[in-house]
Amino acid sequence: MEVYVDVKNLSFYRGNRAIYDNVTLQIPKGKITAVMGPSGVGKTTLLRLIGGQVEPDSGTLTVDGVDIAAASRKELFEARRKMGMLFQSGALFSDMSVFENVALPLQEYTAFDKEMIRDIVLMKLQSVGLRGAAELMPSELSGGMARRAALARAIALDPDLVMFDEPFAGQDPISKGVLVELIQRLNRAANITSVLVSHDVEESLSIADHVCLLSGGTVILSGTPDEVRSSTDERVVQFLQGHADGPVAFHYPAQEYREQLLERK
Repeated sequence: MEVYVDVKNLSFYRGNRAIYDNVTLQIPKGKITAVMGPSGVGKTTLLRLIGGQVEPDSGTLTVDGVDIAAASRKELFEARRKMGMLFQSGALFSDMSVFENVALPLQEYTAFDKEMIRDIVLMKLQSVGLRGAAELMPSELSGGMARRAALARAIALDPDLVMFDEPFAGQDPISKGVLVELIQRLNRAANITSVLVSHDVEESLSIADHVCLLSGGTVILSGTPDEVRSSTDERVVQFLQGHADGPVAFHYPAQEYREQLLERK
């Protein structure tokens, strides 16, 4: 397996709370990797670590051979040019048309002339089925269309790595199906390495080649979708079946309830 993102002995804290505690995981090149787990385990934080928006407290994280935390500003800039990001909200600029949103990274990071940029934007919009919506504003788009427009912007620079932050959240079944097909098609056609963060178990397992399941600051399972489905680990079973009771606690860590109620100010 050729590795594109290599995380070794990584720890990351927010205050005294360990989001990641000595985590090691690998994301294979040219595959779709689903990163799943309960809310608050740091799935989106992993994407931020990969993009160099935050730095680990210890350990290493390399992307295509580049140590992101140790990279110079120039090296980080070059590494980010190979990354695309589909934000959970879509994050389209509200005062720019769909065409202008997709054109923006090309205008900022390339020396292409207007005609070349126009052709590339239309090509990307065609790939997500929105060429006819090029002049619409984000406020005129449905939720599914906005997510697809954001995907067109994410792939505008032909990245090697695309990260998807909850792409299926708030989508109707048809929109989910369209996004699943788009993610699969992009991965196969362009050999893109895809990292998919999602709570949607069935949709994620249906398209993933590789799965990392997180809980309690560690990786509790890393393997194929079939290995995840057949796991007998109580934490895995609880997450897949949505059980309220189990090893994954419902309550955020706190002092004993009775003790706090009786506490005098």
